[in-house]
Amino acid sequence: MMNFHLSHVPERTAKPRQAGLTMVMDKGLSIKECENLVDGSGPFIDIVKLGFGSSMVTPNLERKLAFFKEAKIPVYFGGTLMEAFIVRGMFDDYIRLMDRYKMEYCEISDGSITMSHQQKCEYIHRLTKYATVISEVGSKEEGILIRPNKWIDMMHAELQAGAWKVIAEARESGTVGIYRPNGKAHVVLINKIVAKIPADKIIWETPQKSQQAYFIKHFGANVNLGNIAPNEVIALETLRIGLRSDTFFQFLDDDMQSFRQENESTEKKETTDKNKTAKV
Repeated sequence: MMNFHLSHVPERTAKPRQAGLTMVMDKGLSIKECENLVDGSGPFIDIVKLGFGSSMVTPNLERKLAFFKEAKIPVYFGGTLMEAFIVRGMFDDYIRLMDRYKMEYCEISDGSITMSHQQKCEYIHRLTKYATVISEVGSKEEGILIRPNKWIDMMHAELQAGAWKVIAEARESGTVGIYRPNGKAHVVLINKIVAKIPADKIIWETPQKSQQAYFIKHFGANVNLGNIAPNEVIALETLRIGLRSDTFFQFLDDDMQSFRQENESTEKKETTDKNKTAKV
């Protein structure tokens, strides 16, 4: 989906993608907003999550699901909704709900409730009979730290249980899980995870631009990113291909890199000269 040619632009995977996914968070879009979203960004959207339990109160839910199905964009209910059914002892009702709405994808998480990891894996295994399962790993609560080895073990076990992808939790704020409270990446944790879990199996929640840029710089244009705001899809795509300042030099060759260094040197010199002039 390029309107014109430009050299040194990384090749993006094509839909249906297994890597380079963009998961959009829908927190209550109207039908008209969905139409505008698909019209403006459809080719770059791989999957839509109806955030947390919003699907229960979303007006015209059946029309929304039918619209995305016609646009060939999969949709799924947020994991918090499933947790709400599980905590009430209504898991079988949730299965019937998925059947009622012909959901082809589902998410399971344990970010709000406590369950044993064995229980969670059993739910994943059961769900694979009905839909493609995405499992979310990590807590939504601030201050709850999970050791890297435990993250790895949980992700590995959930993939073994049948999950298609595992989501690395960050919450919609991007301040927990794989991030510090200030929103910066938990680098040690992330590096240890990718050393053991295949990168194309992980969807990193990246609601903030700086977080999106971090993962693109470290893992390339075709990293899986989630919790993307509907109005940020095109902006994210430009980050992915190096057409935004945060990743501008990421995919350029050495000659072009040297231009950046000269630029930076010139800017530093101009700043130094201005400071000297100001002091005088």
